[in-house]
Amino acid sequence: MTAPPDGVLVVDKSQGPTSHDVVAVARRALGTSRVGHTGTLDPMATGVLVLVAGRATRLARFMTHDVKSYVAHVTFGRATTTYDAEGETTTETGRVPERAALAALVAAKAGPQMQTPPAYSAKKVGGEVAHKAARRDAPLVLAPVPVTVHALTLDAWDDGVATLSMTVSAGFYVRALAHELGEALGTGAHLSGLRRTRAGAFGLDDAVSWATLAAAARGGLTSALLPIDRMLPDLPAAHLPPEAVAKVRHGQSVQATITGDLAAGPVRLLDEAGHLIALAEPAGPGDGSARRFLQPVVVLG
Repeated sequence: MTAPPDGVLVVDKSQGPTSHDVVAVARRALGTSRVGHTGTLDPMATGVLVLVAGRATRLARFMTHDVKSYVAHVTFGRATTTYDAEGETTTETGRVPERAALAALVAAKAGPQMQTPPAYSAKKVGGEVAHKAARRDAPLVLAPVPVTVHALTLDAWDDGVATLSMTVSAGFYVRALAHELGEALGTGAHLSGLRRTRAGAFGLDDAVSWATLAAAARGGLTSALLPIDRMLPDLPAAHLPPEAVAKVRHGQSVQATITGDLAAGPVRLLDEAGHLIALAEPAGPGDGSARRFLQPVVVLG
């Protein structure tokens, strides 16, 4: 019997399909129902959508905090309900800012900050989804959330359309940034194009096209899966000898020397060949050294 596929499938999503549409097509192309995503893209957005299959789905929740990079197009002179081109017009000034004023504002946007999510988003308040409430003309009051803009540059300015490149924390809404720029400059603005170029460890150079995915025969795309070992490279790690690997596979704690920053998250447990076998949490306080007891929390087998 053929083992079910495991690994990461990076898709260069086209404009139009939802992230759930991509997952549905990937299930057929990989020949398994055990496929999920690690963070959605709006239908109008293109670019990197990271899917996980088989055992890799067990690690998806640890990837939701990955830093992401985008190229965005922001059109000035019109604001919309959804903060993007698909929404209804709320303000149309026909004005565009001076490039110097826009460049100064963009430069000031870098760093940690609080951002209010768009009314048309998947955020929840008291169990109610924001975009559903907004469509009933009963928008929820959404609290600002902490986000970080690691890098933001103005790459081009052409006839009222700005091209921005950015690297941002998880939870950052590029649509909200577009709206904020228009508000601050007094012209109104909306997001008119968005392409994700990287999500965590995976970029466009890892991706298969939407056309390739859609055309694949059932089970015909397993060769495009990237190994589980490439997941979560920024987490601290511990290499284990064979006897410790056997204990981990039975869910038992082990003692090992850790490399990397423990504050970054769980510890990757690797065998002597460098294959990822589990994620673990430190068991009890440390003694100041890099050697700690580690309790497996996800065992891949």
